[in-house]
Amino acid sequence: MPAQKSRRLPPLSGVLVLVMASTGLVVVDLTIVALGLPLISADVADGASAESVVVTYMVAMGALTQVVGSLSDRWGRRALFLAGIAVFTLASLAATVAPDLLWLNAARVVQGAGAAAIMVNGIPLLSDRYAGEERNLAIGAWGSFATAAGLLAPILGGVLAETFGWRAVFAVNLPLGAAAWVLAVRVLPRSPGASGAGRTDWLGSLLLMLGLGTGTLLMLRSGDTPWSGRDTAVLLTACLALAAFLAVQLRAPAPTLELRMFGSPAFSGAMLAVLLSRVLTIGGSVYLVLYFSDGLGLSPSAAGLLMTPIFLAQIVMGMVGSKLIGNRAPGLVIGSGYALKGVGLAVMALAITPDTPWWALVVPLLAWGAGGGIAGAPVMAVAVRVTAPERVGMVAGTVATLASLGAGVGTAALGAVFTLHGGHGAQAVTDGARAVLGMSAALALVAVLTTVTLIGPRRVPAGGPASVPRPRGGGRRARPRRQVRTTGRPSTRRPAAAPSRRSSPVRTGTCSPERSDSP
Repeated sequence: MPAQKSRRLPPLSGVLVLVMASTGLVVVDLTIVALGLPLISADVADGASAESVVVTYMVAMGALTQVVGSLSDRWGRRALFLAGIAVFTLASLAATVAPDLLWLNAARVVQGAGAAAIMVNGIPLLSDRYAGEERNLAIGAWGSFATAAGLLAPILGGVLAETFGWRAVFAVNLPLGAAAWVLAVRVLPRSPGASGAGRTDWLGSLLLMLGLGTGTLLMLRSGDTPWSGRDTAVLLTACLALAAFLAVQLRAPAPTLELRMFGSPAFSGAMLAVLLSRVLTIGGSVYLVLYFSDGLGLSPSAAGLLMTPIFLAQIVMGMVGSKLIGNRAPGLVIGSGYALKGVGLAVMALAITPDTPWWALVVPLLAWGAGGGIAGAPVMAVAVRVTAPERVGMVAGTVATLASLGAGVGTAALGAVFTLHGGHGAQAVTDGARAVLGMSAALALVAVLTTVTLIGPRRVPAGGPASVPRPRGGGRRARPRRQVRTTGRPSTRRPAAAPSRRSSPVRTGTCSPERSDSP
């Protein structure tokens, strides 16, 4: 039989188009609204700060991703995905017609809940639809598209807000959400991978939502605001809720987060890589854009265009990274991606000045994006490979939660670095951005060491996911029969026509290729 031709792109399917488009919609909404905040403040907030419109969306989404991901394993991908699209679209309609800031914030909370259901079902739906190398390529395409959508969001948001007003940044979701819902009804299978096993861990879910919600809220506070007693109370609430959640997970029969997954070095390495990547990517890009605008004096549109090398390289090299892990050690592929990303960050940290020409930054920006593409998609594929099929939704929730946590930590921690080294004026902003980029390069080096050490070839199976799929009828997973080695000696077993004792229990634990079936 001729060898199957290796693919460079995943086979196009309705599921892939649906997942990429809907995920892009959610990712764009994370940052597109920020461009309309001044207009929102003047229109419905009486000139007061409207940052809560962004914060409420991120808090709701960050608090619910893990819970929704775990529920999708039990209740089914289709039901939760359809509900997520419907909730997201209807909440966008409510935000479009919001008469005041309170209404708008409430709509954003509901929108964040729908976004969580959409986001965490991306990897599970692709894992159900594709297998082997095709799965790696599909996850790579999904991750690259999501990253590109996030980087394009500021440009899109600026155009919509300036041309049609702030309500347009919510109204654009209405036709896109409706189209996504219709496509989902047509292409999603009726019962994609729901286990239906075990009770729902409601106590653990509530504790996790409380802990993540309060923690995210604390990370999104302004760095210029002095620490207060209220902040201390929020921090204690987050810590106590998360500690109680971990205690509940150790005893829950059907936990929201299976802590034993972290016993796999490859899984722990992949999750740590996701966290570090978001810390240095989100935190680094925020203050890089600030350098473009305040350090180089570029307009917002020009600053957005200067970020295009990152997402272009990310899209192309994301597919390359997904291809490489099919025949290369995953840890080395991911580590090389982070190494390239770190080189790009380090070069920019050394090169930027208030007088640096924009074209001198194109090559390091390309290196940043290419490294992120090579490393990003394989991390997701590794996490799916080393996890049982019935846990893929839970894994997606963990990835989304850590990504959200990393974005918050990166913005806050690197913001402190920027404040310590920077200030007002072109030179001060440049100094702060240089310190942030240098710290991001150091974090990239940590990611390299982590992935090369933990995601070794022997710790990641060649195919995935790791476990044998459940039978269609449910129940316990059948044990695979022990294979018997063949030798060159004549067989001493009974001929096929001879009667055998099929009614006797088979003792696979003592089976030996050297012995016959006779006692």
